[in-house]
Parts: sequence; structure tokens; C-alpha cells
Amino acid sequence: MRKTPRGKRKQKTKQTITRTVTHIRLNEANPGKLEALDALASAFLALCQQYVTHFCTEADPNKYAAPLFETPLSERWHRVAIQQAAGIAQSWHTNRAKAYEAYLEELADFEEVQASPHPDPTRKRPTWKEWSTPKLHVPVVQANANVVVLEPSEDSTFDYWLRISTLEKGHPLRVPVRLSSYHQQALASHTINTSTTLHKRKGVWWLTLSFDEDVPLHTDPSASTVGVDVGIANFLTTSTGQQYGSFHGKLRQRQKRDREKRRRKAKLRACLKKKGVKTLPSTSSASSQRLACHVRQSINSAVNQMLAAHPDARIVYEDLSVASMRFKARSMNAYLSASNLAHIPEQLAWATAKRGVEAHTVKAAYSSQECHRCSYPDRANRPDQQTFCCVVCGHRDHADHNAAANLAQRFGDNELAACKNKAEVKALLLRRHAAWKKHHRLAVVQPPVQLGLFETSTDVG
Repeated sequence: MRKTPRGKRKQKTKQTITRTVTHIRLNEANPGKLEALDALASAFLALCQQYVTHFCTEADPNKYAAPLFETPLSERWHRVAIQQAAGIAQSWHTNRAKAYEAYLEELADFEEVQASPHPDPTRKRPTWKEWSTPKLHVPVVQANANVVVLEPSEDSTFDYWLRISTLEKGHPLRVPVRLSSYHQQALASHTINTSTTLHKRKGVWWLTLSFDEDVPLHTDPSASTVGVDVGIANFLTTSTGQQYGSFHGKLRQRQKRDREKRRRKAKLRACLKKKGVKTLPSTSSASSQRLACHVRQSINSAVNQMLAAHPDARIVYEDLSVASMRFKARSMNAYLSASNLAHIPEQLAWATAKRGVEAHTVKAAYSSQECHRCSYPDRANRPDQQTFCCVVCGHRDHADHNAAANLAQRFGDNELAACKNKAEVKALLLRRHAAWKKHHRLAVVQPPVQLGLFETSTDVG
């Protein structure tokens, strides 16, 4: 058997992805079984909420933590609740840490601008608002084989039986599962994972199953690199100059109408609450849910079109943190939320994985403000949303295309990847710009004026 030489990694030829089969409705169970399942879910949700609060406020998330709270659930169900709560709390801690880091960077930039010779008197000092502890409202149970087992049905008209441990020891609950033709086709010739998910929505219980699939990698090591910039005006812009999808147009108009509708309902709620009405109308609506679904579909379509146009390329996109993105105007924050920007990187990761396309994320810091030609980062390089014009070398380009080119160039840049924060990234880019300026000094446009901007940059992260 031929061994791989020491110091060299074996070339990866395949990757394992997990596919889910959702929307399996548990509507064949009798009312007595559903009542037992509701009682189990109520006790599980209460226990899971206790551990979520504990892991977010008192202790680090640990799925192997010793039981702390009393519950009518069994030890196995207790462990499942701890594991689910630890996962929720870990995500909460990660997102909060990213948001706090963004706040510190914004605060440092604010202080730098105010200490400069040209401070901005209209700019407000950023403030930090502590995050609230997650509250669990929807019954969701992420179970393993210790408490929920999917058993094939042999002598009935159902496809499976879901054996669920209940509050009564020795009396498991067996819920019939009938698959539709779509579910049968999706699960055909696959080994179903032992983990299952149960959730209740609008009074109906639903089951989610999953299976693992090996996908061969098709990207050649010598394949070209395509940078992908994520945005709202254009969902995707590649370093090859192509654009896919947009939130402008019909989606933008629908978002405006939906926001006005929600504001009217909010005013009505405030008026009824002032009059002492106990039952208040909800601010959510079916139209907002349809809009969110339409936005996700548009994003998925844009990602599919982009990958179809670059089937043999290596995809590089930014490690985007949407949780820390904020605008001064409420209307822009509503615009950002409706565009579902966080769904784009998730869909890129999933779509490339299931196609066997190699994809990588790189640091997003200053990718939209850095000049692709001379590496100079400055907010002044972006006079408006679509235009990029370097204040030093005069390089002009579409802002999204310039950012995509920077992302493609950052692939394999170990020096930039080693930077721990935006300040280190900016310092590295300025050093590279200084080296470029030294080498191309005669090519700089209007050196006396533009080099002064080099010393008084006031860009925001």
C-alpha cells in the first residue's frame, strides 16, 4: 500500500453532506397520542428554557453538563434537553461576541474620526445594548435514538412507526408515520439517520428526517478562482463582472407596502393597549411571510444561476456577519432585514457542497473599500453605492465588482488570514499600499493632493 509522504495532505476526493426531508405531517395519530405528545413537549420546552438561560447567563454551554433542575422527564430526555439548550446557547454566545467586536471596532473608528483634524460633529457615539436571553416559544425537539426511534412498519398501511419515550416509564408512545410520494422518493435507497426533529406549528406536529450523502468533488486543483460579493442591490456580483438577482424592483415595492401595513397594525395595537384591550392583533401577516419566502427563492435562483455559469471554478466569498450590521435610519434597517442578506452565504455554502464545488470564505474587512489596484482602503473610495473611485490611483470600477475582485485575490493570502481584527487588516493593507506607491510613484494621480488623503483616512469598518 502506497503511503502519503509526510507533510503532504491526501487530496480530498469527496465530502459528506446531510440532507433533510421536511414537512412530514403526523396527522394519522389519534387525539390521545397527540395529547401525550403535547404534555411531553411542554415539559421538555420548560426544561430546555431553564438550561438555555443557565448557559447564557451563568455557565458556559456544555452538552455534557451534570443535570441541575428537577423535571418529570427521564434521564435520557434530560440529557437531550441539555444538548439542545447547549447548542442554542453556543450560537447565542457566538453571535453576541461578533456583534460586540463590531461595536468595539465602530467605537474605535468613532474616536479616531473625532480626534482627527476634521471631526464629524453630526456623528453620534455608538452605544452597546446588551442582548436579551433567548426565549423558546415554538415546541421543537431535536431527539436522538435514546428517546425517539423510527421503526419500519411491516404489517400496516403506514410506512413507519415513531416510538417516543413518554413521561410514563415503560409506556412508550407509537405515532404512525405515512410518507407522501415525494418523501418516499427522497428517502429511497438511503439510510435514515437516527436523529429526528419534531416541531409543532399551528397546532400540527411535523417530523423532519435526515440522511448522509457522499458527494464527489469536481473542482480541479488548478481551477480558476471566482470571487463573489454579496449585496442587496445585487445579490451576487462575481469577479468576472456578472451580476445575479436583486432586491430592487418588485421585491422592494412589496417590502415598502408590507412595512406600511405593519406600521399601521402597530399603531392600532398601541391604541387598543391604551384603551385596555387585552387581546391585541399581531403585527405579523401572511403577506410578510410570502415576501420572505419570495426573497429566499430569488436568492436561491441567483445562486443557482451563478454556479451554472461557473461550473468548473473555485468559489470564494466573504465571511459575512449580518448580525452586527446596522444603519442609522430605521427604514434602512427594515430594508436590510427584509432582504435576508444572511441567507445568501448559507445558500452559497449549501449549493456548492451539494454540487461538489470547492468553496472558501475569506475575511470581509475593507473588501468593499480597498482598491483592487493599489490596496488603499478608504471610505472615500466609495462616493456612492455603485461607484468605486480610488482617491489615490484613480482606479474606477463598479463597487461590487471591485469587492469581488478583492475577495478572489484574498484566497490563499495567509498573511491577511492571520489578522485577528479589522485594525490589523487595515494596517496590512496600508503597508501593501505603501509598497505599491513606492514602486509606482510616477503613476499616482495628483500626488500632492491625493497623498494627503492617505494620512487622514476616516473610513468605517
